Amino acid sequence: MPAEHQLPFSLRQLTYFREVARRLHFRRAAEALAIAQPALSRAIAQLEEDLGARLLNRTRRGVELTPAGQMLLERSEPLLRGLAALPGDLRALAEGQVGTVRVGFTGLAMATVLPGILRAFHAAHPGIRLELTEMPTSAQLAALQAGDLACGFFHPDAPSPGLETRVLLRERNGILLSAADPLARRRTLRLRELADTPFVLFPRQHNPGFYDRILAAFAEAGVAPKITEEVWPRANGVGLVRAGLGATFMTPSESRHLPPEVVCRRLIGPAPESRLVLGWKPLPALDPALGAFLAAAARKDPEAD
Repeated sequence: MPAEHQLPFSLRQLTYFREVARRLHFRRAAEALAIAQPALSRAIAQLEEDLGARLLNRTRRGVELTPAGQMLLERSEPLLRGLAALPGDLRALAEGQVGTVRVGFTGLAMATVLPGILRAFHAAHPGIRLELTEMPTSAQLAALQAGDLACGFFHPDAPSPGLETRVLLRERNGILLSAADPLARRRTLRLRELADTPFVLFPRQHNPGFYDRILAAFAEAGVAPKITEEVWPRANGVGLVRAGLGATFMTPSESRHLPPEVVCRRLIGPAPESRLVLGWKPLPALDPALGAFLAAAARKDPEAD
C-alpha cells in the first residue's frame, strides 16, 4: 500500500484515546469501554509511540491533555462522530429518506400541478433536497439524456427516446385578455371573433407541439392569427396582456391566481390543448430519493390545488 494511504494509528486507538480525553481518568475510561485498564494503557502508549508525540500527562488525580493531545482530540472528534453516524446515514440514503433530486419544470407545471406535489413531498420527505430549474422542454430532454436532471415536467410533443413519462395534465386553453378589452365582458369566446386581436405567443422552438396546435386551432376556426409578440418564459406574456398589448392562451388551471387587470375566458369551438408529463430516465437501480419523488407525484391530485 502506498505510504500516503497508511495511517500510523487505528480507529480503535482513536476511540480509546477519545474516551480517556473525555474523562481524564484511565480507570473510568476503561470501565466505559468495557476493557481492562492495563490494555487501555498499553493502547494509549502505543498510540503515542506511533505518532511520536506525548498526548497525556499522568498526574496523581488522573491525566491531563498535552497540546498534542488537545490537537488530536479536536481533529479526531468530528471524524469519529461522522463514522458513528455513517451506518444510519447510509440506511437513510438507501431508503430514500435523504438525498438530492434535480428537477426541471416548465411554467405550465409551476402554474398547475407542481406546487401541490412539492408541498406533499416536503411534508413526507423533509430530508430530501430538491434542486428546481425552470427550463423549456428541449433543454429538459437534453439534460435528462445527459444525466444532469433526475426528472422533468415538460410538454410531451417532442420525441423523448429512452425516457419513461407519466401524463399529469391535458386541458383545453381559454383566452387571456386585458380586463379593459371590450371582449372581456363576454363569458365565452370563439377564435373567429378574435381575428383582429393581437396575440402574444412564444418562440416555437421552446414548445413546437403546443405552438402548432395553436395554429391548427386558428386554421380550423378559419382565422389567421395576428401574432405581434413572442416572449419566453410564457408567464411573461401575462405582463404584456396586462399592459394591453394583446391576448394569449391559458388553461383554467393556470388562471386561478391572476391579477385583477386580466381575465381568462372559455373558448367555444376549436381550442389548443396544453399537455404536461413527468419524465425520467429509467435505470437498473433507481435512485431512492428520485423514487420517493416519483411516488409523491403519482399520489398528488393535480386538481387539489
